[in-house]
Amino acid sequence: MLSLAKHLVGEILRFAQDDKGSMKKLIALWSLVAIPAFAISPVEMSHAARDYRMKHEREIVGELMELLAIPNLASDTTNIEKNANALVTMLTRRGAEARLLRMEGTPPLVYATLPSRNAKITIAFYAHYDGQPVDPKQWTTPPWQPVLRNPSGSPIEPSSHIDPESRLYARSASDDKAPIIAMLTALDALKSVKATPSVNLKFVFEGEEEAGSPHLGAYFDRYPKELAADAWMLCDGPVHQSRHMQLYYGARGVTDLEMTVYGPSRPLHSGHYGNWAPNPIVTLTHLIDSMRDTDGRILIAGYYDDVTPLTDVERDALGAIPNFDDDLKRELALGRTEGAGKSLNELILIPALNLRGFVAGHVEEQASNTISTEARASIDFRLVPAQTPERVRERVERHIAAQNFFIVRENPDAATRMAHPNVVKLVWGPGYPASRTSMDLPISRRVANVITAAQGVPPYLLPSLGGSVPMYLFRHGNTPVVGVPIVNHDNNQHAANENLRIQNLWDGIEIFAALFTNLR
Repeated sequence: MLSLAKHLVGEILRFAQDDKGSMKKLIALWSLVAIPAFAISPVEMSHAARDYRMKHEREIVGELMELLAIPNLASDTTNIEKNANALVTMLTRRGAEARLLRMEGTPPLVYATLPSRNAKITIAFYAHYDGQPVDPKQWTTPPWQPVLRNPSGSPIEPSSHIDPESRLYARSASDDKAPIIAMLTALDALKSVKATPSVNLKFVFEGEEEAGSPHLGAYFDRYPKELAADAWMLCDGPVHQSRHMQLYYGARGVTDLEMTVYGPSRPLHSGHYGNWAPNPIVTLTHLIDSMRDTDGRILIAGYYDDVTPLTDVERDALGAIPNFDDDLKRELALGRTEGAGKSLNELILIPALNLRGFVAGHVEEQASNTISTEARASIDFRLVPAQTPERVRERVERHIAAQNFFIVRENPDAATRMAHPNVVKLVWGPGYPASRTSMDLPISRRVANVITAAQGVPPYLLPSLGGSVPMYLFRHGNTPVVGVPIVNHDNNQHAANENLRIQNLWDGIEIFAALFTNLR
C-alpha cells in the first residue's frame, strides 16, 4: 500500500506539470491516494512497525524502564496514582483522548479513546498496570529498579541496538507493563507512516487486577458508555512455552481460600505431649490430602459436575498445537508431571486446586521439638465454564464438614475449640467465574487471520488460558473477548526476578500495529 501511494503521488505531480493532464484525472488519482490508511496490509504494517522500532530501540526500552521504576502495588495509593497519571500523559502524547475513571476507595481506570474516521466498530484493548506483591529479599536486584541484562546476564544500558535475547528485570516487566508499552509504541509506528487505525480504539488499563479486580464490575456499571465496545482484546498472559504466538478465547475463573486449623492453646514439648495432643500440621495436611490427590485430581464430591465439555472446534484447535511437554520438562527439571498422562494444554482446561502456601512450625536451624498451636494453608481454585465461585465454595465446605470439621469464620475462642474435635477457620476471597468466547465468531477468526498475515505463520489457538483473568466482566451482552498475549512464558510472572525477553516486546509492537490497522 505504501509503495502504491508513492507511485500515485508521483503520477499526480507529473499531471500537475502537464497542461494536457485533465483536472478530472488528477482528482481521480488523488482519490486513490486518499484511500483510508487502514488499507495497509498486516504484513506491510508489521514491517513498518519493525522499521520504526529499529530506529528507536533505546527510547522504547527507556520509556518502559521509567514506567517500571514506579512501584505499583494496588494497595499503594500514592504510587498507583503516579502510574495512572504517567499513563494518561503517555497516551495523550500519542494523540489519544485520555483520562482517569474513578471510584472511591479503588485505583483509577486509565481510559483513552482514539477514534478513526469512517470506522464502523470499536475495539477495546485491556491491560493492567498494577503488579504482584514482592519480597525484596528474594530478588537479585530491587524489584522497582529495572535492570537490562544481556544474554550472558551482565547489566547493560539501553542502546540504539539491543540484543533481542536480552532481558529486562523488574516487577511488572512482563505482567503487564510490557504490553502497554508495546501498544503505545505501535501507535508511534502508525504515525511514522501516516497510517490510521481501521477501527475506533479504546484503551483500558486497570490498577488492581493483581488484587482480584474486586471493583472492575462496578466500573462497568458506573461507566457503561465509556466501557462499551464491539469486542475486547485482553493483552495479559504469556505466549506459548515454545515461544510461538498464541491467542486465547477464554480464561479460567478463580476463587481462593485461607484455612486455619488448631492444636493446643500454647506450644507443647513433643516429647511430653506427642501422640496425645493433636498436631495441627498433621491435621491440616490430611485434610488437604482428602481434597486433592498427587496427580492433581480433585476428590471433592460433585466437583466436576458443572464443567462444560469442549466443542468440536475447540478440540480441533487444541489438537493442532504441537506437544511441547518434553521440552518443558527438561527446562523445568521435572521428573514427572501430574494429570495422568494428559498434556499441559489439556490440563489447563480442567479445574485445578493449587496449594499456594503453608505456614506452621519451623525447619532447619529454627526447628524445635514442638507441637504447634495452629497450621495455615492458602489455596487457589481455578475454575472452568460453567463453574462458579459460589458452587465451588458450597462443595468444598460440604466436603470439609464431612471430614468431621467444625467451620468458623473468625478466630475461635477456647470454648469453641474444646467443644469440637476439629475446628477450621475458612476465609474465602471474592473470586470470579470462568468465561469463553466462541472461536467461530468473525472477530475471533479475524484476529487470528491478521496475526497470521503479519507474522507469516498462524498463532496457536487456545480455548482458554491456564491463568485467570476476569474475562466474564468484559462479556456484557456476550461481547466477544480475545486474549492477545505477547510476553515470554519464562518470565517469572508473580515471582521474584520477573523479566521480559526483549524480542517479545519487539514482536508485540508489530502485532499490535497490524491489529490496529486491520481489525474491521
